[in-house]
Amino acid sequence: MEGVGKPAGDETGGRCAYQGAPGAFSHEACLDLRPWDEAVAYDSFDGAIAALKAGEVGCALIPVENSTVGRIEPAASLVEGAGLTIVSEVWRPIRLALMAPPGATLRSVKTAESHPIALRQCPESLAALGLTPVEAFDTAGAARAVAEAGDLTRAAVAPARAAEVYGLSILRNDIQDSEDNRTRFVLLSPNPA
Repeated sequence: MEGVGKPAGDETGGRCAYQGAPGAFSHEACLDLRPWDEAVAYDSFDGAIAALKAGEVGCALIPVENSTVGRIEPAASLVEGAGLTIVSEVWRPIRLALMAPPGATLRSVKTAESHPIALRQCPESLAALGLTPVEAFDTAGAARAVAEAGDLTRAAVAPARAAEVYGLSILRNDIQDSEDNRTRFVLLSPNPA
């Protein structure tokens, strides 16, 4: 995804909410779309939208659809019922990486942790590697948990950036089952812009 130019009248950097931990796909999309804003992490879609409604942030970037799995719930329903304005949308390619603590190998890992939507984008790859999927609240959150545990039998499915953020080794890139795996993100504002 290419960043868009700063809108007229948006001379100062603001704060843009996203769901997930630093290094998540939503974090990457937020940095690309709003590079002049501080990207602010929230544990849930509800939390990101509530922060926008409360004026804690100036906008929120929320994923609502994926080309492989379809509508992303509950995010899409929350966006529809939020009473906020969609000021922009973008489709972003999603490349999934399998990562684990340094020293882990494809032979040592037994589980792959990630957000349920990400796990639904790579079931064939995980099965071929003999890995058991384990749901987590977020892709980068799973990477953080795997890094903190240091267990060589645990891996995470997340963006490659998460491996850098949490000091993990990438065991395999591009494990998404579809080459054309993309997610649509919408940028929400309390007012039309």
